[in-house]
Amino acid sequence: MAKNDLDSLSIEELAALRENATDKLMEKVATRRAELEAELEKLSQYDKLAKKTQAAPLAKVKKSDEKKSDEARDPIAKAA
Repeated sequence: MAKNDLDSLSIEELAALRENATDKLMEKVATRRAELEAELEKLSQYDKLAKKTQAAPLAKVKKSDEKKSDEARDPIAKAA
């Protein structure tokens, strides 16, 4: 809508236009919010899987295994 069109409208017409625009904006925001919430719900399933994976207990490393692992990583320490 051109600026000149707005200048030609009465106060009542402008107020009605504003109300209609506000209603339409609220509609679009509500629609977009619903879309985003649906997408978030889909993505949340992956978050639940990740939390389950993180919650799984890790195998404990024995001191003797830890020493062997350190020696395998540092061949100079092995020679000393």
